[in-house]
Amino acid sequence: MRGGGLWQLGQSLSRRLSHPAHRPKHRFLNAAAGELKKTALHDFHVENGGKMVPFAGWSMPIQYKDSIMDSTVNCRENGSLFDVSHMCGLSLTGKDSATFLERLVVADVAGLRPGTGTLTVFTNERGGAIDDSVVTKVSDDHIYLVVNAGCRDKDLAHIGEHLEAFKAKGGDVSWHIHDERSLLALQGPLSAPVLQHLTKDDLSKMYFGEFKTLDINGFKCFLTRTGYTGEDGFEISVPSENAVDLTKAILENSGGKVRLTGLGARDSLRLEAGLCLYGNDMEQHITPVEAGLSWAIGKRRRAEGGFLGAEVILKQLQEGPSIRRVGLFSSGPPPRSHSEILSSSGEKLGEITSGGFSPCLKKNIAMGYVKSGSHKPGTEVKVVIRGKPNDAVVTKMPFVPTRYYKSS
Repeated sequence: MRGGGLWQLGQSLSRRLSHPAHRPKHRFLNAAAGELKKTALHDFHVENGGKMVPFAGWSMPIQYKDSIMDSTVNCRENGSLFDVSHMCGLSLTGKDSATFLERLVVADVAGLRPGTGTLTVFTNERGGAIDDSVVTKVSDDHIYLVVNAGCRDKDLAHIGEHLEAFKAKGGDVSWHIHDERSLLALQGPLSAPVLQHLTKDDLSKMYFGEFKTLDINGFKCFLTRTGYTGEDGFEISVPSENAVDLTKAILENSGGKVRLTGLGARDSLRLEAGLCLYGNDMEQHITPVEAGLSWAIGKRRRAEGGFLGAEVILKQLQEGPSIRRVGLFSSGPPPRSHSEILSSSGEKLGEITSGGFSPCLKKNIAMGYVKSGSHKPGTEVKVVIRGKPNDAVVTKMPFVPTRYYKSS
């Protein structure tokens, strides 16, 4: 299931579940339950009203008792707690860890200060995106990263293949996949004050993109000040046997203001923040430059290259790409993935990759790819929905201002 359909599926479920005749059956949701993987919080989700759906091979909550609209707004006004344990955390260790990883990603991993991280992209030989990831330099000989659930198998195969070749030439690097841990994302303005109640470490001195290993509620956690909503927040890697207890502690310490939140609201939040979803807004044929992620390519990497597809990507940095990712406001029905984008004269410029109705802005938002030259903010275009062209205008992203906690 692609993220662009999560919001739509969530709205459909909300309508269906509002009718008593539909409530107890959940035939669609249970159809593949025996084949799906479950996180350590699965039963807790069900007990708390989670509407479980198949996602990337896992049974995951798309929403709870409140609507996706309400959940999205509550995250921005108070806070949300997401179970993102379906994502794959892994560590690379050894003195050559950064050197190895830089062969596969565009980030200047070696240049990161210990305890800091950045968004990066795994690229293929053609410069296309295999996946995006947050990579953290824990120390000079320890790199921690998280890859997307839907890309786990291909990412691990890709990393593993190159790892074996690197080690065969004498490289000092090993890896560990953190299947023994769960991952929680605490997001929103109350995230820091709530979490501060559960740790002795001073979170006011921990800024966006920084990483710590620390005790939270008595459990040894990996804590990264990051997220996927545009809000201040944290991703917390916790031993799976402690995941339910930590979840309960966070919710109890918020006085009911931080709510369990599902994948539906997570999708609308990331879209409002102008963030890519792999499989929608980035794929194997889209380069980081085309995706508007040139900032993630480190200065040293631009000079030296040395990553897969560097020749293609560095040429695009110099000459400009032929297509670009843009944000759009549109009239009419909310745009969906693959809706055509036309010029005012009817020429096809590209297509929508993600779209929906913004719960916070109360209007349609979307992102997609258009030919270079039609990417400038203010450019008027048409978006075709159900065969009918609707007025739209290219706009800057994020749609909702980000509120990351950064050092002044």
